[in-house]
Amino acid sequence: MMDLIIIGGSIAGTTAAVYASRRKLDFVLLASDLGGEVALSGVVENWPTVNSTTGFEMADQLKAQLIYNNVTIEEGFTVEKLEQVPGGWSATATSLSGVTKTFEARAVIIATGVKPKKLGAPGEEANYHHGVTYCTTCDGPLFKNKITTTIGGGNSALESALMMAMLAKKVYVINKNDKFKGDQILIDKLAATPNVEIIYNALTQKIEGEGAVSGVTFTQNGVPRTVESQGVMIHIGNKANSAFVPAEKDPLGQIMVDALCRTNMPGLFAAGDVTNTPYKQIVVAAGMGCTAALAAIEYLNRL
Repeated sequence: MMDLIIIGGSIAGTTAAVYASRRKLDFVLLASDLGGEVALSGVVENWPTVNSTTGFEMADQLKAQLIYNNVTIEEGFTVEKLEQVPGGWSATATSLSGVTKTFEARAVIIATGVKPKKLGAPGEEANYHHGVTYCTTCDGPLFKNKITTTIGGGNSALESALMMAMLAKKVYVINKNDKFKGDQILIDKLAATPNVEIIYNALTQKIEGEGAVSGVTFTQNGVPRTVESQGVMIHIGNKANSAFVPAEKDPLGQIMVDALCRTNMPGLFAAGDVTNTPYKQIVVAAGMGCTAALAAIEYLNRL
């Protein structure tokens, strides 16, 4: 039985792994992919000591730091079951190729982050990867000089629209509310961008197209309208990746933790966006990863 299992390869998980490595713990990092939500970020300008970078660059740096610290990584594995066993915890994980492995440790840190919410509109599933995307950073360049639509009202949607405004000839932004919920600096920047049309109080009804997106149909104040689009970027929020976690959660599925990232179950810790922390920020996730690792080390020392 190992000392620790860290589940998740984004900023919280990798930070926890660095601290665990520095304390010479016997541990493993399980991750479906290294970088996680960080890799899906666009331009990052709120990371201390760095004026501007990208999510891709940060993800590469995280992986390099894990290698530098000799962290044992099981990449490509998704944990499907986590349960208490005598002396600690057991995590069952399956790879993309169908290989199943079981790991046991005295303590576990959950840092699995979130996944994008879906609209549930007709045509969304059928056109996924055929014009519909939940990652503008990943797929935006495919729609250079085309017409695109971003759906959402928070920072992710604002960043998506701003990125597409630099690539596409025309960008529609569909917001179901009468105003945005993101940072004012992004709202102002988007409003001043000439090839962007913002549509408020609009409810998406259908993603048009068969085999490839051709448009988006929505109702604005009850009046139906369809706009041409070859690409649809959906950014309407995220859902915590916590279905396999037996600890206490809030109604949104976020894992409840205290100031030391402890759950209501002994030896089980959680950090980052998967928790009920109100601020889903990279720097907050990194701090929580550090806190969870130190708390887990203290817990192990007391066993």
